Amino acid sequence: MATMSAATDSIRAALEAVVDPTFDKDLGTLGSLLAVQEGQEGIRIQVRLSSPSEALRQELQSRLHRAAESAGVSKLNIEWDLQVPVREIQADDPLPGVANVILVMSGKGGVGKSTVATNLALALKQAGSRVGLLDADMYGPSLPTMLGIQGHPVSRDGKKIAPLERFGLKLMSIGFLLEDPHQAIVWRGPMLHGALQQFLSDVDWGELDYLVLDLPPGTGDVALTIAQKLRISGVVMVTTPQEVALQDVYKGISMCRKLNLPILGIVENMSFFVDSAGVTHYLFGQGGGAKVATFAEAPLLGQVPIDPQAREWGDAGTPVVQAQPSSPASVALSAIAERLSEKVAQSHFARGGGLKAPASKAPTRLKILR
Repeated sequence: MATMSAATDSIRAALEAVVDPTFDKDLGTLGSLLAVQEGQEGIRIQVRLSSPSEALRQELQSRLHRAAESAGVSKLNIEWDLQVPVREIQADDPLPGVANVILVMSGKGGVGKSTVATNLALALKQAGSRVGLLDADMYGPSLPTMLGIQGHPVSRDGKKIAPLERFGLKLMSIGFLLEDPHQAIVWRGPMLHGALQQFLSDVDWGELDYLVLDLPPGTGDVALTIAQKLRISGVVMVTTPQEVALQDVYKGISMCRKLNLPILGIVENMSFFVDSAGVTHYLFGQGGGAKVATFAEAPLLGQVPIDPQAREWGDAGTPVVQAQPSSPASVALSAIAERLSEKVAQSHFARGGGLKAPASKAPTRLKILR
């Protein structure tokens, strides 16, 4: 009969052979099986995840249970550690505590970019991540309306500005600094550049897994300033299906290539509408998102249907993924957020950025026992 230690070693070997669906590598190679302990209640293991994706967790959990059963284990308790990979952070980086910076952009206005950015940020937060949202559209800030929040940020220490918070998101927008929400911002480029730099370096963002930036339409100064100031994890490009939108989105992709901004994926918004009889209508045509994805050489992260609830709740100050998580738009946006988090992890792995957080950054831990 095998000794307890030998049995545990055999179980560990079986579990280390399980392939992580994100990286298509086994847990032993990745070093993601952190602990294996045998006790009265069966085998307890600790496994590191690099993405808060629930679909990923469930798939990996299923694979681990199958491997455990094949090794003769009848009861397996899994504790998950979420440790989001970290971008390259230079010594002069204005966001040293932010693991990943994600730009949500489009060369075209009116494609629902702010709606996508806000709901993706909240979906990532709901999945267990620490998330901030920066409204980088200085001329048309929409974050205060979409999140139903007003107020003026203050400095607690006289050095850093404290972001506002709602639904667990850390938030900053030029809209918070205006006395009159109808006031127009009439600035030349240098003033815009200075304000954006302050939002990056003078706001106390703290430790975040993801900072999502909602960029203005077009290919102007904002993206250039960000590219010069810090390493970003990547870009989510938003489009709608019709050709008139695609032509401007192609220009946005071209700009990303010139600035060496990696494109993580494409989101096709307003893809279709399903009427009360269940008939699907493609009001703006079909296939636009797929065309952009092919041109960008990036995955199509998902298609968001036209959903009146998304507009209604956005106008009311509560993003639809918070207000109506079972609505068609919410389901699509939450799935896109999961795919985005997986793509962020994959891009780090492909670049050799590693799956380890810096020593100063405590991993977000999800304790889920099954």
